[in-house]
Formats: sequence, C-alpha cells, structure tokens
Amino acid sequence: MRAYLMSLMAVVCEMAPYLLLGFLIAGILHVLVPQRFYAKYLSKDNRFSVLFAALLGVPLPLCSCGVIPTAIGLRNEKASKGAVASFLIATPQTGVDSILATFSLLGLGFAIVRPVAALVTGVCGGLLVNRLVKEDDPIDTTGASCGVETGNRIWRVLKYAFYTMIQDIGGRLVIGLLVAALIQVAVPDEFFLTFGKQPLLQMLVILVVAVPMYICSMGSIPVAAALMMKGLSPGAALVMLMAGPAVNLASILVVRKAMGRRFTWIYLLTIIGFSILFGLLVNAIGLHAPLSDAGGDCCTDGTAWPSPFKLICAILLTLSILFALTMKFFERFSHKAVDPDTAVYTVEGMHCSHCEAAVVRAVEEIPGVESAKANASGNKLVIKGPAKEEDLRAAVEKAGYTFKGKK
Repeated sequence: MRAYLMSLMAVVCEMAPYLLLGFLIAGILHVLVPQRFYAKYLSKDNRFSVLFAALLGVPLPLCSCGVIPTAIGLRNEKASKGAVASFLIATPQTGVDSILATFSLLGLGFAIVRPVAALVTGVCGGLLVNRLVKEDDPIDTTGASCGVETGNRIWRVLKYAFYTMIQDIGGRLVIGLLVAALIQVAVPDEFFLTFGKQPLLQMLVILVVAVPMYICSMGSIPVAAALMMKGLSPGAALVMLMAGPAVNLASILVVRKAMGRRFTWIYLLTIIGFSILFGLLVNAIGLHAPLSDAGGDCCTDGTAWPSPFKLICAILLTLSILFALTMKFFERFSHKAVDPDTAVYTVEGMHCSHCEAAVVRAVEEIPGVESAKANASGNKLVIKGPAKEEDLRAAVEKAGYTFKGKK
C-alpha cells in the first residue's frame, strides 16, 4: 500500500502544474472566444473548412462526449459535414490542457506528435466525408447559438477552468491517475515484453480495449506512461492516446443517429486506421518518452519526494477536484420542482457541461419556456413556464439526447 501511495503521489505531482496551467488556458478560450466564431468559418463544403475545423478543434478541451453536442451545434449553424467530421475526430484527441500534461509525463516528442496526429486524422476524415457522403441541407435552427454570458470575465475564466471543467473530467482523471499508479506497482515488468517483437499486436489489443470504452484525453496520459514503463511500445501508447479519447460506444451511437451510417463508418475507421498508422510511424522513427526524467524514477523509488512547487500544485489540484466533485454529488439531489410553474424532466445522455448547454439551447426558444437548467449528473432538465412536454421532447431528441418525461 505504501508503494502504491508513493506512486500515486509521484504521478499527481508530476502532472499537477501542467494540469492547472492547461485548465486556465481552457477557461480563457471558453470565455474569450465566442461560439459563433467557430461556426463562421466552417460552412463551406471544401478543404479549407475541413482544415479550419481541425485547427479549431485541436486546442479545445472537449471530450468525446462533449464534442458531440458541440459538433451538432456546428451542423445546425450550417457547417458542412466534412467540417463536422474533421472537428469530431480532431477535437477529443487533444487540447491545450492535455498537450501540456503530455509534455509533463511523456516529453516533448509526444507533446508534438499528439496534436499533429489529431490534426492530420481530422483533416483526412473530413476530406473523406466530403468525397463519400452526400451533403444534404443543414438543419436550420434559429436561436441555437449560445446565449451571451454575463459577469466578470476573470471570474468566469476561473470558474470554468477550476470548477466546471473539473466537474466534467475530474472523475475520469482521478480514475486514470489511480489506474496508472496501480499499473506501476501491480503489473509485472515483463508483461508487455512478451509482445515486444509484435508491436502491431500490441496496438490491436489496445484498440479492442480503448475504442468501446470512454477514456478521457487527460486521464489516458498517466495510464499510457505507466504502461510504457512496463514495456508497452511507444506506438501502442500513441494508439491509446489517439483512439481512446477520440471515440467510445456512446459517441458512435449518437453520431450514427445524428449524421448517418456512412458518416459514422468513415468517422470510426479513420480514427482506427490513422492511430495505427501513426503508431507504426512512431515506432519506426524510434520516438521514446523520457520517463526516467518525467517521473519514472520517483514513481519507482519510495524515498524520492517531489519538489515543493510540484507538491503545492498537487495540493491545489487535489483540493479543486475534491470541491468540484463534492458539489457535483450534491447537485444530483438539487433542482426539485417547488414552484408550481416549474417542472423537472429526465434527460439521459448528458455527460458534461457542454451536454447541459446543448440541451438548454435546444429548449430555451420553445414557446412557454421562461428559463431552463440542465444537470448532467442527475439526468435532470428543469423547465420554468407552461411549455408543452411534446415540444420539449422533440427539441431534446433533435439535439441527440433521450427524453424520458417528468420525474
């Protein structure tokens, strides 16, 4: 147990400074860059909209569930299918937060290769969709854009960075850190060495595990580092970093419903094919993560302690996660309908704040809706006003979520 706790502390301390900085940059992007800015440059059915969609998506800190409603919103804003595909593929693989965290544990090489691979994969997937999927008329939803947020900008940046984002990915990030520490103390050093001469087999095994599961782009980093220390090839680790965050079973089902079967196959096969291609390329050029310099020694030596700066960052990160997740837990039991004009409905499929925003945008323009608030952790939609339930159901299901009626 002592070895496990020391391993966990070492991984958290190594990542904490970069996570805190990444969260802050993500908050700045969220507050200062309006959503309509993204949709403005994605409407044309050509290679430039595809490239621009990938360039916009790479730095955004959206997970594979949060990117779905955002992409549907872009589609509703008349973005082309190719641009939507490019955005869907490139965005969840990486972000400013995960790029910094990748550098902290896996080194500069992986921090460069990861966003480049996401960009190339997104552009190629978008171009394939433009060529192979027939473009139909985009959905016209006036008023589908985000409402203008008010309040002090600095406060909004800090709230989104260290509260909303941590509520979205904090649980999965904690799981990734716990699993990484467990791998370091429990997996025999020679486990992955048995596949040493078969790196392609390693990649296929990782794909079988990673594709159907949800793996956060942030939480996948310590797991990849721990597996590489146990003998996993760098290419197979990159496959997990690309395919794991980019897709999961839930996102596949939603994309198929919203965009069609052919679009979904191109979306899925592009992610799988290019993750293997880049994995083989990484192995061919001999890229290695400097794990001994990025926490490898402290993760295996129970006497090594992190620097005071890293320890302070780890404490701040831990306190932020504890506060955000505690508040998220209590929010599951809030939003009770005490006002006679307020109704609480069950909506399934929401996983993060971006999902909540998508549901609210979908219903707030319905006649009779005075105000709306969604809660992903409690699967709740609170509506104030005399809106008709059938109108709410149609709007929620059109946005890609499951409406279950009143609680």
